[in-house]
Amino acid sequence: MGAGQLILAAVILAGAVGGAYLFWRYFWFFRDPKRAPPAEDGVLSPADGTVVYVEKAEPGEPVVVIKQGVPATVGDILRTDVDQPKLVIGIFMSPFDVHYNRAPLDGTVGFIHRHPAYGKNLNMGPMHWRTLFGRKPLYENSVHIVQNERIVMLFNAEYRRAPLPLYVVQIGARSVNGIDSYYKEGDAVARGATFGMIRVGSQVDLVVPWRADLVARVQPGDKVRAGETILIQ
Repeated sequence: MGAGQLILAAVILAGAVGGAYLFWRYFWFFRDPKRAPPAEDGVLSPADGTVVYVEKAEPGEPVVVIKQGVPATVGDILRTDVDQPKLVIGIFMSPFDVHYNRAPLDGTVGFIHRHPAYGKNLNMGPMHWRTLFGRKPLYENSVHIVQNERIVMLFNAEYRRAPLPLYVVQIGARSVNGIDSYYKEGDAVARGATFGMIRVGSQVDLVVPWRADLVARVQPGDKVRAGETILIQ
């Protein structure tokens, strides 16, 4: 193959790679497929992706220990103090997952709190590679869980004829280009309805009060779909 042919091949390859990136970044990434919530009762996943932890935690107790000396408590994740045990489910959204987020139950928006990063947003590389290759614990070395910017949304819902306030935490990555909310405080949101999205890398945590009648139906490593997969029943 001559020099001219090599240059042409390189140009074609570069164009193909560039075209694929532009297609992903400006079209495929913003896809919002129709979803139908299951008829079966249950708390739905707010995000597409891979479950990275499912833990019950008492107030002040670590949900996970990210690395030596770096715990993540419920208060760290919600950026507020809590006084009751919680069930916490973390979901990592890879760049190839749908990034629109959906309501776990019918309810009303209690509040929407935006919290800046502590310092700077960290990339989610450790979690991305660990979920890709199934290396557990999937959250190891992922300091973004406590450091990065986030939106904490409270959904005031009811489940099995009893109040069940749900916190959904949208955590942005270093490459994040915005965390969007489509509702405001006091708005009613239907189970499975799209309530926001995170542009590019992200993680979404679901935090619910611990109740003896609630059972987690997923475990770390499971793949879930927003608005369709039942996380808790």
